[in-house]
Amino acid sequence: MSYSEKYGYSVNIAEIERSLEAISRNISSIKSKEVLLKCFSMMDLTTLKNDDTPSSVSRFTAKVAAYREAYPDYPLPASICVYPNFAAQVARERLCPELHVTSVSSCFPTTQSFLEVKLLECRMAAQAGADEIDVVLPLASFMDGDLGKTFDDLKAMRDEIDRAGGGRRIIMKVILETGILSEPAKIAEASFLAMEAGADFIKTSTGKVSVNATPVAAYIMCQCIALYYEKTGRMVGFKPAGGIATADDAICYYSIVSTVLGKEWLDKEHFRFGVSRMANNLLSAIEEETVAFF
Repeated sequence: MSYSEKYGYSVNIAEIERSLEAISRNISSIKSKEVLLKCFSMMDLTTLKNDDTPSSVSRFTAKVAAYREAYPDYPLPASICVYPNFAAQVARERLCPELHVTSVSSCFPTTQSFLEVKLLECRMAAQAGADEIDVVLPLASFMDGDLGKTFDDLKAMRDEIDRAGGGRRIIMKVILETGILSEPAKIAEASFLAMEAGADFIKTSTGKVSVNATPVAAYIMCQCIALYYEKTGRMVGFKPAGGIATADDAICYYSIVSTVLGKEWLDKEHFRFGVSRMANNLLSAIEEETVAFF
């Protein structure tokens, strides 16, 4: 039995597209300062560049402190997301513990390495002070149809992160890389598998492939989260990432979560954006003038 069969899920693309068309028509009516600020508070503000350095990451982290001084009445982003070798640095330099440290791990973005290496990276990121760890679905085994190994590897990462936390709860987000999965049925299978393996969030993309977050993939993932919650009572979060840049993009994904999952998911405990460019665009929409802060 497939995971989708277990949860009684079948993809209805025509129905999804109709709902997305309605969401698209309503974006302007939903966009408000309150909603835009809420979207800002759910950002994982991200720098995952090949040329990141300790000094560039320090400057990136300092921008959040400067933002708080410039906009004291606005919320902080949810976290700063960096490569694992920068996790300890961001933990030291961040404005406050409320601003979480997110570390990508598991040999991001390709996940092409030995399980032992992935586990070590997860453990070291957790021990360095990461509050949240974003791991990549083991695509090699999943795409080859070996769901058992895919599950076992993810569960091993979940267990390693929990051990490394030493009693400190560390959030694990599983990146499905939906642009590579491409087929709706595979996106659904990966969603259910990741949740059963212990994901606190399921995330669309690494941002490092040609197709990243899409509204259709997001809608499917949210439908899977809803069915998983219905069966288990556990609220799993959702994180779109990759190519999300404009205020309208933010409102689109906000509306998908609101439509499929409900207002209970519209907080940073259950909904995140993985972004690098969207922060300035959200501030520009809120301020109704061009802002180039981050």
